[in-house]
Amino acid sequence: MVDRLVRIAALLVPLLAVQPVLAKEATTKAPATSEAPAASPAAPAAKQPSPGQTAARDRQKKCGAEWRGLTDAQKTAQGPKWPQFWSKCNKRLKGNDKA
Repeated sequence: MVDRLVRIAALLVPLLAVQPVLAKEATTKAPATSEAPAASPAAPAAKQPSPGQTAARDRQKKCGAEWRGLTDAQKTAQGPKWPQFWSKCNKRLKGNDKA
């Protein structure tokens, strides 16, 4: 038991000795890293979704609401899982367009 504690202590001593050196390096590097973001240009604004992406998102929300509205009994009687339901619902809401 004592032998095990001595081994652990022997492994920890170098780590504890290096810790103050690493802390000094971190404090000297901190101002340099804090200046870099101030000098960099502002991040570009997020791109707005296209009209097609917005329409697809709206269709997915409507189909998701329909899917959640079905009871478990209706879902099992209906047969298709979400991907098949989404495909049919999406086609229906699109008006069967292949665009």
